[in-house]
Amino acid sequence: MSYKVRLHSFEGPFDLLVYLIENARMDIYDIRISEITEQYIEYVNEIKKTDVAAATEFMVLAATLIDIKSRMILPRPKPLEGGDYEEDPRSALVEKLLEYRRFKECAQMLKEREELTALIYEKPQEDISEYTDSPDELLRLNLDQFAAAFDLFLTKKQRADEVRARYTRIERDRATMEDRMTFIREHLTRALKGGSRRISFKETVPDRKDKYDIAVSFVSVLQMMRDHEITAEQKSLYGDISISLADEEDREIEQ
Repeated sequence: MSYKVRLHSFEGPFDLLVYLIENARMDIYDIRISEITEQYIEYVNEIKKTDVAAATEFMVLAATLIDIKSRMILPRPKPLEGGDYEEDPRSALVEKLLEYRRFKECAQMLKEREELTALIYEKPQEDISEYTDSPDELLRLNLDQFAAAFDLFLTKKQRADEVRARYTRIERDRATMEDRMTFIREHLTRALKGGSRRISFKETVPDRKDKYDIAVSFVSVLQMMRDHEITAEQKSLYGDISISLADEEDREIEQ
């Protein structure tokens, strides 16, 4: 059976040989040497026309294949003493091919791991000792002061319960991201007119007592950073976040 293969570039002679074997669907333990040798030499002759230096490396293996092909053509010798036949001329080549294929699979696995880890970003460790090494603050009160504080707590609680019983709390409309992003744009514009390019993140929260408002402002800032409308900077852990309008170049990239 004959077949034609239009070959591109290969990393080395064994890379080409493995390709030819797999393309012909041969068993690597039972290589049809004559067929493979013809295809291999055809490729070597092609690259000799363009790059003699590159062809030299391939010619060494070509000579090995021709040698194996010659020995395969010769009649099989009689069994040696003890009943064992002479080793198959292809055995050494098969071992090298198997070893090459193992290394190639390992190289492919390492390449995939490299591509995967390239997508992982780590944040460098920061010193937070100023927040963790603070000693515990102890309550320094005598018994009379403690009793007075507890009585004040009960009084306030009783008043709060009375208010809840008489009045109904009306929930105000929740802010949306679109409204908050508009608010941040207007706030930055006013600050720029006043001669300041930056505002504090705290200024983007109209009602700082409401955690929902804080969360809406934070998500809105992230979205505007993603859209290249603004830039944000936090110089220290748990520090304030300063926000400014993005440069014109960044906006053009987004557009």
